[in-house]
Amino acid sequence: MTQSGPAAPAVLNPIGLIGRLAIGAVRPVGALALFAVRGVAALFAPPWFPRQTVRQLAAIGFFSLPVIGLTAAFTGAALALNIFSGGGRLNAEQVMPQIVALGITRELGPVLAALMLAGRVSAAIAAEIGAMRTTEQIDALRTLSTDPFRYLIAPRLAAAVMVLPLLTLVADTIGVAGGWLIGVRLLHFNPTAYVRSTAAFLQPWDVGSGLVKSAVFGFIVALMGCYHGYNASGGARGVGRAATQAVVSAAILIFAADYLLTTLFAHP
Repeated sequence: MTQSGPAAPAVLNPIGLIGRLAIGAVRPVGALALFAVRGVAALFAPPWFPRQTVRQLAAIGFFSLPVIGLTAAFTGAALALNIFSGGGRLNAEQVMPQIVALGITRELGPVLAALMLAGRVSAAIAAEIGAMRTTEQIDALRTLSTDPFRYLIAPRLAAAVMVLPLLTLVADTIGVAGGWLIGVRLLHFNPTAYVRSTAAFLQPWDVGSGLVKSAVFGFIVALMGCYHGYNASGGARGVGRAATQAVVSAAILIFAADYLLTTLFAHP
């Protein structure tokens, strides 16, 4: 009996460690899920703040156009060159316009637009809300009987979900145009035949699936910025840490969601 007493805690310690690690891993997921539910609920519950939503539409959408447009243009051009070079090994250079259009509309357009938005918008949202948290402005909103989720979180979620599909359409157009420019100017494709083959090959769902992905990605981008900013602590260093975590977590979730949605949309 004297030996079994001390041995029991020694045996249970590894089990307890595993339990603590499991709880520590699950707790942030649960906190994020509850935060997302509160944010979505705030979208459908009055009072609404349309001025905040319009302001976020401009901040998230309009001011992101240059970086997304440039990214799409260079991506389309590089993709055209790589596909033409790789297709030459199989004597399949002529399929370059179709593959460029398909790759841009279904995958690269939505993902790259979301990643550019994550780098620009998630960090900005986290820094803005984090500064409000550390300076107790969020607490001041509560004292004024204003729900922070309705005033801060809901407008940003709604704006990102609405604007990213539009930005993706712009990215798709510019990306395909970049491929067309390289195909016509450098690779000597017939411009009319290039456009006709691209239009004949693309199906409405090729574009539609990318837009559905973009709406999901927009929600992720805004959610990560709001979540990390809302839970920021520790002054200026904590705000900077929240901005970094927002960008990293948004990028990881975008790639994970892209895989899941691609699997869901894939034809059997």
